[in-house]
Amino acid sequence: MAQRTRRLAMPVAALIGLAVVAMIASSWLLNRDALRKAVEAQIRAVTGLDLVVAGNTDISVFPASYVSFHDVGLKGGAGADPALTVDVLTANLRLLPLLLQRFEIADVMMLRPRIRVVRDITGDSNWTPFVGTITRTMKPGAENQLSFSEIRIQDGILTYEDPVRQVNEKLDDIDLSLAWPSISRSFGATGQFDWRGERVDGSISIGDFLAALSGDRSTVKARLSSAPLKLAFDGTAANKTSLMMDGTMTVDSASLRNALRWTGQIPPGNGGFGRFALKARANVVGGAIALTNVNVELDGNVAEGVMTYTNNGRQSLQATLAADNLDFTPYISTFRLLASGAHDWNRQLFDLNSLSATDLDIRLSAAKVTIGPSKLGRTAIGANLRNGALALSVGEAQIYGGIARGSFALARADSFADVKAQFQFTDVDLQACASELFGFSKLSGRGNLGVSLSAAGSSPFGLAQSLDGTATLTGHDGAIAGFNAEQLLKRLERRPLSGTGNFRSGSTPYTNLNVALKFADGVATLDDVQIEGPAHITLTGTASVPQREFDMKGTASLITGDGKPGFELPFVVQGPWDDPLIFPDPDALLRRSPATAPLLNAVKDPKARDAVRSVIERLTGAKVPDSAMPANAPSDKAPAASAKAN
Repeated sequence: MAQRTRRLAMPVAALIGLAVVAMIASSWLLNRDALRKAVEAQIRAVTGLDLVVAGNTDISVFPASYVSFHDVGLKGGAGADPALTVDVLTANLRLLPLLLQRFEIADVMMLRPRIRVVRDITGDSNWTPFVGTITRTMKPGAENQLSFSEIRIQDGILTYEDPVRQVNEKLDDIDLSLAWPSISRSFGATGQFDWRGERVDGSISIGDFLAALSGDRSTVKARLSSAPLKLAFDGTAANKTSLMMDGTMTVDSASLRNALRWTGQIPPGNGGFGRFALKARANVVGGAIALTNVNVELDGNVAEGVMTYTNNGRQSLQATLAADNLDFTPYISTFRLLASGAHDWNRQLFDLNSLSATDLDIRLSAAKVTIGPSKLGRTAIGANLRNGALALSVGEAQIYGGIARGSFALARADSFADVKAQFQFTDVDLQACASELFGFSKLSGRGNLGVSLSAAGSSPFGLAQSLDGTATLTGHDGAIAGFNAEQLLKRLERRPLSGTGNFRSGSTPYTNLNVALKFADGVATLDDVQIEGPAHITLTGTASVPQREFDMKGTASLITGDGKPGFELPFVVQGPWDDPLIFPDPDALLRRSPATAPLLNAVKDPKARDAVRSVIERLTGAKVPDSAMPANAPSDKAPAASAKAN
């Protein structure tokens, strides 16, 4: 057996040696200049680009068969500037055809290529001749049909210029492997590149490369993955007159805010826009994307519906979505009407730049909605943002145990926000409504609230200073916390000078409440305030919205058994909204008290009068006005005559 193996090895070794000698000999006899020209011609035939070699050329036949061109430029026939420049372009040759004096390129390697794509006003680019040539050479039956099996790009740079749309992009450190359809009709590319400071992994496969180049429909699978954003598409594509795609699209991002910044968009506000995921059926026609069967998730909110996105010089998004639960708290968390401590309006300037970035037209419906502390039931909301003007409409919202309808408009004028709001709250819990909307927690009961307001300013404080409009409130079966008008009136009816006591405790119940306000330059004027219950109360005066303070006067009267007003007491309400001072008018108390009349009549001189005034003020705790003192003191002789007569 060993002898037979040795006998067989001898001729095999001889044949191998003969083949090696033949290859070496053929490499010596090979016309290298013809080889270089043949490679240049084949590259020109396959790519449609002229090869301009400014550097030297390296040729190797054995053991490796390749031709390397240094400092190479490739450009279209009519192009003045090269569409592609390469530091080193290496064409690896097929060995067997080379031994037969046929020169065929197996694959191409480009080291540090610089690819330049420029679109003109017609939509064509400097690469149009390249695409046209590829299409012609790959058609079945084409003469001198040539191709490469693979093109590799290492450390490349791509620049894209679109002067019409004013788009300039750059991809750096490109490492790609392009599976060229030399045998099959499919095309594939995988690799990595840097874009805007992020490393992107990408891949694309085209089922029928010739059909895709011709603009006909072909299957396409594409994937892009980076730290800010992941995108995938699986479907079909065509490009006869404009790009058309149809298939399943998925988008995923750990932070939509970071993804928007990375893609050059201005994220709205400073809150929310975190975790984002979208899966939908996508139909792309030109610059418009229609999404159906949408399942979208943003900041834990999940919704379904349809969406449309267009980018024809200006971005526009339309959507109709439905959800079980929506939480808008993250988007308003950085917008505070009140400053820390809730005693003053926030003076931080508005950031309105995001209003002019995109046009929006969104319709949302949800079974439950959360907006900060407010909990809403079934709600339908519409939002329209166009040319920096935002309009919100609430078709119907279940809130505060009742129904809310209305609209809100916000327009940008330089750094100012022009705001208009019209809302109607029907049969709501007044305590929850007044507390959450206006920071006033003294009112309870149920009722209706209507507001029609407008303001302009660069901060919440500026809006409060310019507030104009009207507001109406009707309530029933509730109470006003802070004082008990009925108990106070009964006590003062018996003893007007019994001391002020504590007028800021308890609550005043009411059966009916009617309030009408007019706002002008941040000041609310009480047109009509009627509070009916065990005590009847009327109020007049003003309330400063910027200072959040009351300056009002009123009259409280006890209701007798026959329903007629009884004892009446004027009173004053002053101080901050959240803790106002309520005290009776001392003038009325002095005039009503039977104890003060003889005392005041006994005052004969100014010194005694001042002493009495001091005593009364200590008793009542309030300053006695001059009108409460007797206008004419008795004469000095009257008491003497009276004493003599007695």
